[in-house]
Amino acid sequence: MPIRQLSETMINQIAAGEVIERPASVVKELVENALDAGASRVEIVTAGGGLNLIRVTDDGSGIPEQELALAIARHCTSKLSENIHDIRSLGFRGEALPSIGSVARLSIRSRTAAGDSAAEIGIEGGRMSAVKPAAANRGTTVEVRDLFFATPARLKFMKGERAESSATSDVVKRIAIAFPSVRFTLAGSDRSTLELPATDDSSEGRLARVAQVMGADFPDNAIAIDAEREGVQLSGHVSIPSFSRANALQQYAYVNGRPVRDKLIAGAIRGAFADVLPRDRHAVTVLFLTLDPGTVDVNVHPAKADVRFRDPGLVRGLIVGGIREALANAGIRAATTGAAGMVAAFRPGAASYSHPGPANGHRSYDAAYRASGFSGFDRSAQRPLDMEGGAPGNSGFRENDQVAFDAGPLASADARAGLDEAAETLLGTALGAARAQVHENYIVAQTRDSLVIVDQHAAHERLVYEALKNALHSRAVPSQMLLLPEIVDLPEDDAERLAMHSETLARFGLGIERFGPGAVAVRETPSMLGETNVQQLVRDLADEIADNDTVETLKGRLDKIAATMACHGSVRSGRLLKPEEMNALLRQMEATPGSGTCNHGRPTYIELKLADIERLFGRR
Repeated sequence: MPIRQLSETMINQIAAGEVIERPASVVKELVENALDAGASRVEIVTAGGGLNLIRVTDDGSGIPEQELALAIARHCTSKLSENIHDIRSLGFRGEALPSIGSVARLSIRSRTAAGDSAAEIGIEGGRMSAVKPAAANRGTTVEVRDLFFATPARLKFMKGERAESSATSDVVKRIAIAFPSVRFTLAGSDRSTLELPATDDSSEGRLARVAQVMGADFPDNAIAIDAEREGVQLSGHVSIPSFSRANALQQYAYVNGRPVRDKLIAGAIRGAFADVLPRDRHAVTVLFLTLDPGTVDVNVHPAKADVRFRDPGLVRGLIVGGIREALANAGIRAATTGAAGMVAAFRPGAASYSHPGPANGHRSYDAAYRASGFSGFDRSAQRPLDMEGGAPGNSGFRENDQVAFDAGPLASADARAGLDEAAETLLGTALGAARAQVHENYIVAQTRDSLVIVDQHAAHERLVYEALKNALHSRAVPSQMLLLPEIVDLPEDDAERLAMHSETLARFGLGIERFGPGAVAVRETPSMLGETNVQQLVRDLADEIADNDTVETLKGRLDKIAATMACHGSVRSGRLLKPEEMNALLRQMEATPGSGTCNHGRPTYIELKLADIERLFGRR
C-alpha cells in the first residue's frame, strides 16, 4: 500500500483514540475547558452513562461567534503562548473538541458577556455545520450525543451504564477538589444528583470542599501538610495512620492545580506511610504541588494524566519528608471511626456479639478467655443476667462465685488501688491516667472527657521499634566483611548509578565499588541482614535508584528487621503491669511519633468520648 496523507476525519479519530477513552474522558475535557474560561458554575448532565448524552453548561467568558469554527478545528487554542514550557491552563493541546466531534454528534452554543446574542455550531462524525444564531445566557453549553456512533467498534469496550457513571462522578470529584470556589452539579439518568456548593480558596474552604467529596470523617482524621523546598511547595491534608483504606482510590494529587495520577507521587506517599501502615492499607490524601511551570512537563500524555518533573528526587523527598514531619508533629491521635465502631457495637440489639475467641496472636488471652467461662453476649437483651438460661442465681453473682473477689487484689484491677486520685495534670494529657488493666492486655485510661483503651503489646511494640530505628540510623550501621567479594554483573548505567551512591550505601553497611565497566564488587553487607542474597539485593537497589534515585530498599530491609526485633522484645500480652508502669507506657506513647499504630498498622488505642458514652445510656 503506498504512503498517503490521512484525511482530517481519520486524523481526528486517531487522536480521539488517545484522548477520548470513555465518557468520563469527554466530561474531563469539557469541564477543564469551562474552568479555563473562568466559570464559577459548572453543570453536567449525562444519560446512558454518558454514551447517549453529555451536556456541560458553564457561566464562563464564552466563545465569540467568529471563533466558533476555529474552536472545533484541530490544534486551535487560546490557552498557549509561544512558550510550550509555560503552561498555566488545564487544556492547551487544542485536540479535545475536534476529537469528540469526529466520533460523536457535538454541538456548541456560546455567548460572551459583550455579545448581544448567542451562536451555535455543530459537528457530526467529523462533518461541520455552519454557524447559526441561538438563544443562550452568558457562557457555553457543549452537548455530546451518541458517543462513538462513528466508531462502533469502540462501543464494545465500554462497561455498563453504572460503571461509566461512576467513572464520570470520580472525574468530577477529582477536578472539584482543586477548584473549591466553583459550584459543580452532576445529574444522571438514574435521577441521582451530585451537588458540590462553592466554598472559597482559603485553607478552610479547601478542607470544606474535600469534606464534600470524601465525607465528613476525613477532616476529623486529617493532618495539614505545609512544606517547601527549593521553590517547590507542598500543601494539603493526609489522614492519620489509623484512618486508612483498602485501596488507593482516595489519594488525590494535583500539580499546579491539575489533577494527575503520577507513579512518583503515589510511590512517595507509600514510602512516607511505610512505617505506619501495612502493605494492604492505603492512606487518604489530598496533596497540592505548586512549582514553576518550566520545571514540570505536562505534555507527556495526550490526556495530560501524567507529568514529568525536572528534578524527581527533589519532589519525592519533599513529599516523603513533608508527610513524615507532619505525622511527627501531629502528636498522638486516634481515628474517630474507631470510637464510632465501639458505639455501634455497644448498642443493644445492633448485632450478635458472640465472642470470636482470642485476639490476634494473644495466646495468653485465649487461656484467660476459656478459664473465665464467658459465653458471649448473644443472649436475649431482655434477660441480661440470665447468662446460662436459668435463674439469675446461676449468673455468676452467687455467694460462692464472689469468694474469689475476697482473695486479695486481682491481676486486672483498678490501677488506683492503694493510690491517691490521679493528678489533674494526668487527666489533662492526651491518653490520660491509667485506671485498670483488663484481660491482661488492655489498659483502660481516663481523660477529662473520654475513656481510652490501649493495647499494651501493640503500643510497646511501636515504642521499641522507634527506639531501635533511631539507634540504627543515628550512626553507621555495623557491617560484616565478606570472605570473598561478591561480583554482581549489571548494565553499565546501573553500575555507575550504584557507584555514585556508594557513600550512602556504606552508611547502611553495604560496601560496594566498581569492578570493571559492567559490574560492582560487594565487600561488606549489613550485619543485621545475616546471610542474604547479595545479588538480588544489589539488583533491587539498582532498579530503585533508576526509578527514584533513592536507596530506600536497603533502609526498608533494615527497618523490617528492627520491626521483627521490636515485636519479640516488647511487652507481651498477658503480662501484668503495675499502675506506674501503665502510666509510664502512656506517657511514652504521647512522646513517640507514630504511636497511634503498631508496626503492622493496627491501632494501638481507641478513644471513646464522654459524650458518646452518655448517648449510649440515653443521657443525650
